[in-house]
Amino acid sequence: MADHVTTMEFGFPSWDGSSTIHAIIWQPQLKRGEQLRGIVQLIHGMSEHIERYDAFARFLAGQGFLVCGHDHIGHGHSVSSPEDLGHMPLDTGADVLVEDADTLRYVVQHAFGPDLPYFIFGHSMGSFTLRVYLTRHGEGLAGAIICGTGQKPPLLSLAGNALANVMAKVRGTHAKSELIHSMADGAFSKAVEGASTEFDWISADKGNVQDYIADDLNGFPFTLGGYASLTKLTLLAADLELAKRIPHTLPLLFIAGAKDPVGDNGAGVKAAADLVERAGVEDVEVILYDGMRHEVLNEADAQVVFEDVLAWLEAVLS
Repeated sequence: MADHVTTMEFGFPSWDGSSTIHAIIWQPQLKRGEQLRGIVQLIHGMSEHIERYDAFARFLAGQGFLVCGHDHIGHGHSVSSPEDLGHMPLDTGADVLVEDADTLRYVVQHAFGPDLPYFIFGHSMGSFTLRVYLTRHGEGLAGAIICGTGQKPPLLSLAGNALANVMAKVRGTHAKSELIHSMADGAFSKAVEGASTEFDWISADKGNVQDYIADDLNGFPFTLGGYASLTKLTLLAADLELAKRIPHTLPLLFIAGAKDPVGDNGAGVKAAADLVERAGVEDVEVILYDGMRHEVLNEADAQVVFEDVLAWLEAVLS
């Protein structure tokens, strides 16, 4: 639809009171007489950054959507030094992730049109951020796409959060723990038989795995503050009473790889979708992709996923 896509980078103050958040807008250059169809905000995952979503963003922009996204605190170009990669405030990190996403929504809506249909796409840690976001700021959204999510047992999240807090009191919030790493994201590397790297779980596409490893802004370990924030998110996302605050008429699309260990090979994705349905959300769809692992947007058949997301967006708009 659009002849050309331009990008614009900018910064805004984080809710943490000290960081400057790096953000990108992908804007379609529309033909005469055409108008934007809507806005899609992207929330990236753990230990990566928003520029990894460039192909997906350009695809959506090429279809007439304005796309935006940011680097979380402790990620990408939102850190002031490499030592801050993977770090978040111990007590408020989960809230910062949610509120920074809301700040970007406010900025973009007011710059490009508060009346445009507004969608949010969240992947992995971004999916948990989005699920919590919907319980606080879901009003006014046209729809949400929850990608690469899971459903963690509340007791497991509570235990991980308590452990991170106790260790932080002894070692400091910036310290790192091989124990917590092995219990959390480190455990996923054991889910792939015959894995040649610790990151084979993210993708069945070996080229994507190598690209991920080669990027210094990917794959870094979280600090104790980071893990406290992550476990708080997974705890809040699994809370049925909180899920009841999601607008019941908001369309939700869950997508994931059928071989994604984060979503327990689909079982956790279905459990997350079931939770929001029990909470009263009326329009919930789930798509699981055979043979794909965690990063469905970067698998060899990613174009299938792109097209499915586009079809869903168009169905909601119609």
